[in-house]
Amino acid sequence: MNPPVHRSAATEPKLETDPELAEVLEELSAREPIFHRAEFGVSREDFERMTVEEFWEVGASGRRYSRNTVLDELEKRYAAGDDDVWETSEFQCRRLAENVFLMTYTLVQDGTRVTRRSTIWQRTAEGWKIVFHQGTVVTDS
Repeated sequence: MNPPVHRSAATEPKLETDPELAEVLEELSAREPIFHRAEFGVSREDFERMTVEEFWEVGASGRRYSRNTVLDELEKRYAAGDDDVWETSEFQCRRLAENVFLMTYTLVQDGTRVTRRSTIWQRTAEGWKIVFHQGTVVTDS
């Protein structure tokens, strides 16, 4: 068993967004958590429009998932009609390249499951597209 990790201000990254990216931060935080906001769509076609063809993700389990696998799971989730209770915080946005941005934040689901999330977004002529996503379960504080 690993010893507990003690966090301090010195070990934490500086989670500030460049003021020049305030508009991008606002736009992207309104889209997170990805695939959980009905106003951006709930069908497979909607999710296809939200993602680049090469999209993939690393789940909280550490497993890698292809775009098709993610889309299949999303279809099942929305068909089941389960309640989706979540809260987001600690948004930070960083420019990675021209029209490519990293969005990070914390997600609490059902009041108990805490994950750190990161999404790489690309601004295209068709609108925002998700390139990559990762969720990591927070196991200590």
